[in-house]
Amino acid sequence: MALEHVHGKNAGEIKIYALSTCPWCKKTKQLLNDLGIEYFFVDVDLLTGDERQKTLSEVKKWNPGASFPTIVIDNQTIIVGFKEQEIKKALKEPSK
Repeated sequence: MALEHVHGKNAGEIKIYALSTCPWCKKTKQLLNDLGIEYFFVDVDLLTGDERQKTLSEVKKWNPGASFPTIVIDNQTIIVGFKEQEIKKALKEPSK
């Protein structure tokens, strides 16, 4: 699975499993961009064949419902959906 890298300040290893058409996925990426946080993401709906199946299996490991976005922080903290305050807390970002 090829994750795309977005540069920023390191707040841990952050992976976002997203859909290219999902407005909540876009809001999640935008939040991290606005905070200047480094992260990796993959738009699962743009994958095909075995790569798509392997990635969906990975998502289900973290989030059995396989809903999007699924955010994995340091292979420990899982946030499903766009939950701005929960994301900021997990990243130890001050709330505004």
